[in-house]
Amino acid sequence: MFRTSAFLTVTGLVLGLAGPLAAEDLQWTLINNTDTAVVEFYTSPTTTNDWQSDVLSNDVLEPGATATVTIADGETVCDYDLKFVFKDGSTLEDTVNMCEMGSYTLQN
Repeated sequence: MFRTSAFLTVTGLVLGLAGPLAAEDLQWTLINNTDTAVVEFYTSPTTTNDWQSDVLSNDVLEPGATATVTIADGETVCDYDLKFVFKDGSTLEDTVNMCEMGSYTLQN
């Protein structure tokens, strides 16, 4: 039950902030297959040196949970840097082509 609530909260938050989808919006599914909660999640086009706002805001993506992520930043690029901060303080960074991706899975 808790995992379902976390899923609905994160999905609602991400979709609520995004508003209506525009042609350049990027949407995909984030899957947390780790044993640690994700407490912060940042994205940034590879063309910039700064992280955008925390996608999760005050929410947490619990182990086993999924969320729909919409990047509605008005950019026309596909390559993004991702940064995940886990509850235990560890981080993971990756670079992906969001235009070709339907989902992203975090794994131990």
